[in-house]
Amino acid sequence: MNGARVEAYSRAKDGAVALTPHFRVWEFACHDGTDTVFVSRELAEVLEAIRVHFDRPVVVSSGYRTEAHNAAKGGAAYSRHKYGMAADIRIYGVSPADIAAYAETLLKGRGGIGIYKSFCHVDVRETRSRWQG
Repeated sequence: MNGARVEAYSRAKDGAVALTPHFRVWEFACHDGTDTVFVSRELAEVLEAIRVHFDRPVVVSSGYRTEAHNAAKGGAAYSRHKYGMAADIRIYGVSPADIAAYAETLLKGRGGIGIYKSFCHVDVRETRSRWQG
């Protein structure tokens, strides 16, 4: 992995830019319509590995969030979403627990993995954090 280096993009100008073979910048954009999109290359690479492993599309239901959007969603004060280092994902036909189990093999003792009823949270923090939502 290339580390958690975060890059800034413009949704309008860079939305179609490929971060990996299966992920584009627009997929990580904040749902409040903000043009700026922050994305960690490592996060995109982790999600790419998950996509390849399950051989099914990975839906990013929440990627980058602005401070205001994060607050409106009830996100944590220091949510990795605000820094372009987290994504909430779904894979149709695969349980969040199965996604989390595979993400564990990729993050090996670091990163954040949260299992929720309908999605799995994955982030690329340096420390290890695991939870059930």
